[in-house]
Amino acid sequence: MTNFAKSRSSYTAEFKAKIALAGLAGKCTVKELCRRNHISESLYYDWRKRFILAGTFGLEKKIRVRFIRPISSDDTARGIEEMVALEARFYKRRKELSSFANRMSASEKMSVIDLVGSSKISNRAALKCISVPSSSYYRWVQKLRETGTLESCVRKPEYRSITQREDSKERVFQVLHSPPSEFGFNRTTWKFSELQEAICRSGFQIGRHSIRRIIKEAGYRWMKARKVLTSNDPDYRQKLADIQKILGSLGEREGFFSIDEYGPFAVKQRQGKKLVAPGMAFTVPQFQKSKSALIMTAALELSTNQVTHFYSQKKNTEEMMKLLDLLKVKFKHLDRIFLSWDAASWHVSKKLIAKIELENSKSLTSGGPMV
Repeated sequence: MTNFAKSRSSYTAEFKAKIALAGLAGKCTVKELCRRNHISESLYYDWRKRFILAGTFGLEKKIRVRFIRPISSDDTARGIEEMVALEARFYKRRKELSSFANRMSASEKMSVIDLVGSSKISNRAALKCISVPSSSYYRWVQKLRETGTLESCVRKPEYRSITQREDSKERVFQVLHSPPSEFGFNRTTWKFSELQEAICRSGFQIGRHSIRRIIKEAGYRWMKARKVLTSNDPDYRQKLADIQKILGSLGEREGFFSIDEYGPFAVKQRQGKKLVAPGMAFTVPQFQKSKSALIMTAALELSTNQVTHFYSQKKNTEEMMKLLDLLKVKFKHLDRIFLSWDAASWHVSKKLIAKIELENSKSLTSGGPMV
């Protein structure tokens, strides 16, 4: 059989007719015929159908010519006049049929259909002129064809959107305030998709956008959690206010120190980097005996951010007294120093208080900062 294969752009009516006749002759299968001529089977069946219905003429490539009439200034003026007149008629009918309510009545919707159908401009331009959505208009037309009335397209006066209904608000917050584990979600907080699923399981259909709107209109807002200072001391607020007052009026020859201990830390091998010889491995035992312990006793001066520290063996009053002597020597140029610490027993011992009173009495005669 002669191979009639050609490029798609040059398929002529004669070529298509020969392919259709070759398939109808049945000398080879349609699959083999299409493979030889490099065409798809769906294209062959389309050519065969058109050939059977109209012969070679049906296989001709028809070029559609669309005549576009030039728009003259007179046509533009007539279109504007028609839209102005249509808008005037629309508002006149609405005024006659209602008091311009937010929702159109069935008679008003019928009036819109009559006005758009009788206008001399396109439906799109007419609907845009009277500010009616085209989706609403065509829905009204379809409902009118199906039922002959538009009463079902009018919402009842008592209608409320789902975000304004009290039962929907109650259901949303009832689920929102329940733990997700009660609805089979292994979480401690809700996600919108899971919240919607949990509400729908209870037989109440609602979308995520409506859930978000109900929660927002109730006054809920996203806020970032922040830590606040707390204490078990009942006088904590008063003590904090006293410290803030002292810091706010601190003079040039005064210092405020925050005192505490850091530790104890066990002295052991720790993970890290080490320079090792070839063939050796650096390992750290998981369980090992501590070689010693380390405690740092320090005082932070809050106005200059300076730290005075030394290493201690224990946490006791003797170390506090040692720190006091160190501060009086290092800051002997100051007239007064303030000390603050936590409620550890050795920080408020009678022995330490007596030491401070003794040092203050010495400062009155020999000079030095008052504590």
